[in-house]
Amino acid sequence: MATTEASLKKFFESPKYAVVGASTNTAKFGFKVFRWYILHGLEAVPINPIASEIEVDGKAHAVVPSLSQLENPAETAISIITPPAITLKTLKEARDLGVPAVFLQPGTFDDEVLQFARDNIQTVVAGADGGWGSEGWCILVDGERGLKGVGKL
Repeated sequence: MATTEASLKKFFESPKYAVVGASTNTAKFGFKVFRWYILHGLEAVPINPIASEIEVDGKAHAVVPSLSQLENPAETAISIITPPAITLKTLKEARDLGVPAVFLQPGTFDDEVLQFARDNIQTVVAGADGGWGSEGWCILVDGERGLKGVGKL
């Protein structure tokens, strides 16, 4: 099933968020996506198996190494910014933990990853078949529209 505006809104109905692939490198999309959540006043947890904290605009945010370390994964929507092989592993963990929604950034999936996500996760925002970004759905491009759709902006 292709991503729709309804999928985008459903993703943003979540009370909590996490960013898999969050980065300390300000030039990487893992940093930019995590910072986007912070700048929009959303509770977001950075996930990175190496870093212990990520600083955004002078404030340090504690990092957890995996989805299983989240306080309540079943109430957390996940943005993923990792290569397809890692994304697939993350999606398997997300399925097992009951994660309700994922947003796969461009470059994080191939056909196998996309099919697995759509078969195993309730709400999936991903693909080149929509969104306003040049490569399809992107939280940096489509996120504010999703927030507005659920009254969070």
